[in-house]
Amino acid sequence: MNKASLGAGLTDMKTDSRREFIRKSLTGATALTVGGVLSGFSARSYARILGANERIQVGVMGVNSRGLALASNYALQPNCEVMYIADVDSRAADKCIATVDGIQKKKPKAQPDFRKTLDDKDMDALVIAAPDHWHAPAAILASKAGKHVYLEKPCSHNPHEGELLVAVAAKYRNVIQMGNQRRTWPNVAAAIAEVKNGAIGRPYFAKGWYTNNRPSMGIGKEVAVPSWLDYDLWQGPAPRMAYKDNLIHYNWHWRWHWGTGECLNNGTHMVDLMRWGLGVDYPTRVVSSGGRYRYKDDWETPDTQVVTLEFPNGTAMTWEGRSCNGRTVEGTSVGVIFYGETGSLLIESGNSYKIYDLENKLVREIKNDLPIDPRDRMNPSQKLDAFHIQNFFDGIKKGTRLASDIVSGHKSTLLCQLGNIAYRSGDALQIDSATGHIIGNPKAMRYWQRDYQKGWEPTL
Repeated sequence: MNKASLGAGLTDMKTDSRREFIRKSLTGATALTVGGVLSGFSARSYARILGANERIQVGVMGVNSRGLALASNYALQPNCEVMYIADVDSRAADKCIATVDGIQKKKPKAQPDFRKTLDDKDMDALVIAAPDHWHAPAAILASKAGKHVYLEKPCSHNPHEGELLVAVAAKYRNVIQMGNQRRTWPNVAAAIAEVKNGAIGRPYFAKGWYTNNRPSMGIGKEVAVPSWLDYDLWQGPAPRMAYKDNLIHYNWHWRWHWGTGECLNNGTHMVDLMRWGLGVDYPTRVVSSGGRYRYKDDWETPDTQVVTLEFPNGTAMTWEGRSCNGRTVEGTSVGVIFYGETGSLLIESGNSYKIYDLENKLVREIKNDLPIDPRDRMNPSQKLDAFHIQNFFDGIKKGTRLASDIVSGHKSTLLCQLGNIAYRSGDALQIDSATGHIIGNPKAMRYWQRDYQKGWEPTL
């Protein structure tokens, strides 16, 4: 064997060893939730093994809107390289590739079928920003391939998929971070610490909301699939339906077959903060009311919805979504307020909060110093979201505890899913607070999981 061949062989062995270490040694979501790196390894040890300056290499799946923002943000990170762009829309892929190339000065590869990127042993992680019906199935396939996963909210289309994700993370021991980015925004985290440390006394009720002025999606017509779109792959695990001209992109959010409505589209963020602040996991009772009130069109999910959840520790929360009337609450289009025995704490749309006493006097105000537009559906908070990305990287390289591991992400997602199930079934749901499962309601349980296109069923 000549020296060149020997050198190449040693490089391959080192690469394989590093990938194998990442795949097999990290404890993944289950152990990371109790904190720390692997027993016997310090953060310095991880840095030495992986290479302190080595970039984490990622592929990004779904880059038309939010995925374009994520790909750009990942490319901006000095310890990352975007290797692949995977999108079934060739126009979106081309735009994203050019954008990422301009940032990192290295052109990522186009691969319309994300499953083929999973064969590349040099790719460390898959970033998933495809439509909701793809979230869990794609994350499961990536996990099986030994990849870490950054998964945009909601982590699943239905509760069954969320439970599969938790089981997958425990089985394959990879890192799965859900994209509820406010968990790592510094002032938001400080606000939750204030709630937990008694700044408003015992918190017993929380209210979250989201408002917007979304237009009608109209009545779609069945037309030929555009040449730029692989519609079969776009549908993926979902049973096949005819292509309509008002579905792609974004309006799939409002169709149950692919989307999960405003409750999971934006409500997941606020419900997650409320669950965090109240210190709760699963509820005992869930009710929801609302409807598609504003327009008569193909929009199925409610444009106006109120979800109420009660918990065994004597607390409750509500989430209000108004997709078609942007009137603010507490002066902000999106937010959370905690009510306690001695006052209230308001987390506004950005990285800021206010504390009031029982006389409505402002006691403390922490202002945001970074720009944010909560109604920007593509990139509301680029600089703040970098904290979440770096926490994901630290989970991979150092075994750092994740701000939003899949166990926590599933719990918050499930609360919103239970709200939708209560709405769709028309029933008040009784819930086992130990498991989050619906008690004694076969009608509601029909929504616990979905049907899949044959051959696309996600499995362990």
